Amino acid sequence: MAIGGLIGLLDDIAALAKLTAASLDDVSAAAGRATAKAAGVVVDDTAVTPQYLQGVTAERELAIVKQIALGSIRNKLIFILPVALLLNYFLPALLPIILMVGGTYLAFEGAEKVWHKLSGQHDDEKPAVEKGPEAEKKIVSGAVRTDLILSAEIMVIALATVSHQGFWSQMASLVVVAFVITLLVYGVVALLVKMDDIGLKLAQRSNSAIQALGRGLVTAMPKVLATISVVGTVAMLWVGGHILMANLGADGTGWFNAPYAWVHHVEHGIAEATGALGGLLGWSFNTLCSAVIGLLVGSVVVGVLYLLPGKRAQNA
Repeated sequence: MAIGGLIGLLDDIAALAKLTAASLDDVSAAAGRATAKAAGVVVDDTAVTPQYLQGVTAERELAIVKQIALGSIRNKLIFILPVALLLNYFLPALLPIILMVGGTYLAFEGAEKVWHKLSGQHDDEKPAVEKGPEAEKKIVSGAVRTDLILSAEIMVIALATVSHQGFWSQMASLVVVAFVITLLVYGVVALLVKMDDIGLKLAQRSNSAIQALGRGLVTAMPKVLATISVVGTVAMLWVGGHILMANLGADGTGWFNAPYAWVHHVEHGIAEATGALGGLLGWSFNTLCSAVIGLLVGSVVVGVLYLLPGKRAQNA
């Protein structure tokens, strides 16, 4: 009896182990699908962040990236994750509305940068560390605030991918997505902002080919970072406009589906009519429409805020 009971217990343990392994596999697979689904917004997040580090001295760059990354993890795990799960369970109709508020903020940020540039105004370009810790905190808070919107979009897209699963599986998958996305985005950002330092070290090597590579990196990185700054602004308009367009007619709102339906229809028409480049051209059309909508909506918000007495005095 004792041996039979032991064998039965071992069978139960083996069955439990298989069930646990299967659950972990499901979570890993779901997290992988969710991460892939959100890849487009990840590109935007990676493009937006480096612009906050312009003018920062080299020795403070990684420290600031680390602070922004920690803020991003807090955004995803403490604020976005529980709110998204609870809303998805109790009030799913509110999620599109929350996303549209975030999209409007992103569009405003992008449009403000565009109009600031067109107006010929220039910010003080002294490094943040020369202005003191408060300026550095301002850089981090601005980047984390923008990250909150992009992270919300990432997590909601990921949630839609795993919404068919149980509550705990959804939560586990989104926790994995939060860490993977954050490590990916801010790992790339850290590499970008330190690439010129890497180039300087390579330029000091004895091998002439490696020296040439190092000098090329040093020469190219200011242009690369300037380009990324422009891409980041466009990304704000693109993502903000797309969030507004896609969620305006989403389930739970259903207010006005015509813009997204028309853009989607034309995108498919372009893709079918242009052969091998159809996917790229169709996506480009969708992106252009999203960016234009983002610029229009953001410009309206900029105009309204400019008319406020305090804001007008500040810009005078």
